[in-house]
Amino acid sequence: MTLKIYGIGASRTARPLWTALELGVPFEHIATPYQGGATRTPAFLALNPNGHIPVVVDERPEGNLTVWESMACALYIARVHGKADGVSITPATPREDAEALRWSFWTVSELEKDALTVLMHRMALPEDQRKPGLAEQAENRLKVPLAVLQAHLQAQNAQGEAYLAAHRFTVADVCVASVASWVRPAADLLAQYPAVAAWLKACLDRPAQAQSRALK
Repeated sequence: MTLKIYGIGASRTARPLWTALELGVPFEHIATPYQGGATRTPAFLALNPNGHIPVVVDERPEGNLTVWESMACALYIARVHGKADGVSITPATPREDAEALRWSFWTVSELEKDALTVLMHRMALPEDQRKPGLAEQAENRLKVPLAVLQAHLQAQNAQGEAYLAAHRFTVADVCVASVASWVRPAADLLAQYPAVAAWLKACLDRPAQAQSRALK
């Protein structure tokens, strides 16, 4: 069996790459940038007709399985290639599985759009293309989901669990931290949510996170 991950670390592909690296799952990284037309070739569109990275292709004895959408890719790798042993990042109980699912979907619907706006207009875009007003509006909107995340992490800490789904780091943290990291350029905003800031630092300090981001 061969697991192939198409994309680059400086993109949403970081999520399945980070997941696979945390699990120690062998995979083939097929560098596919989102610029320059690589995602618009007939060969790539046959894998993902939407023309986006990441794409995961799991070559299995019963036939190849193709997964796209970054959160789905990460959750799939954790569930199918991980071990539900209560040690790895794979959810080991129905509760952990539910937490991974709900926080991953929550991140896409409640956090990602405004977090990306902050990233682009506070740091990623050339300075002459940034629009601070858009970043400020996004930061104001982010106060609602960040308060939700803060409350959950405080409740977790109160019962001795430092992460989103368990006492240990899981794929739920991969999925949410990969987006929450985009808020870091708004340092004053993040400082208002100390439980979020501490959790995010713990996630981003993991070696597999740096390794995933470095894959070009």
